[in-house]
Amino acid sequence: MKVWKEIRGWLLSIGIAFVLSLIIGIFVIQPYKVDGHSMDPTLHDKERIYAEKWSHALGRVPDYGDIVIVDSRVDRSRSFWDDLKEHPLIALLTGESKQEIFYVKRLIGKPGDKIEIKQGHVYRNGELLNEPYIKEPMRIEPDQEYDVPAGEVFVMGDNRNNSKDSRMIGFIPLDHVMGVKGLK
Repeated sequence: MKVWKEIRGWLLSIGIAFVLSLIIGIFVIQPYKVDGHSMDPTLHDKERIYAEKWSHALGRVPDYGDIVIVDSRVDRSRSFWDDLKEHPLIALLTGESKQEIFYVKRLIGKPGDKIEIKQGHVYRNGELLNEPYIKEPMRIEPDQEYDVPAGEVFVMGDNRNNSKDSRMIGFIPLDHVMGVKGLK
């Protein structure tokens, strides 16, 4: 009897710890890994970062210049079940890692903004952006113009010449912004 009571106590403790870690990972903070060189020189390939998740949980629009983690599958809607299935503990238990779907980028445009790329420079609402964080000047390509729709944001990597971002995948729905880079 005493042994079973001890085992029940341990199982209850482990269950509570598991549930708390899910809640913290979904709503508070979650680790992510940078995959590739699109954020050089700010962040490097395989670097671990921690995302503050309150903004995602509350649907808040991050600030200009924030480094955000986004779900790149912009052609589908997200649900709470996606957050649960993609939690690191659940991924570990199921053996399904979906790390490659998450991109780490910098927020350039919010809903209603007009983003223009002219002569390798980025303008937001007609103002040239001061971007000391970019790796190198962008290759000069044809001018591009984007009107950020309501409920979506525009993101770019700091290594503009080696970044798959909103220029390729399109605008990021706010519910696809998984969090904002927080503590390192």
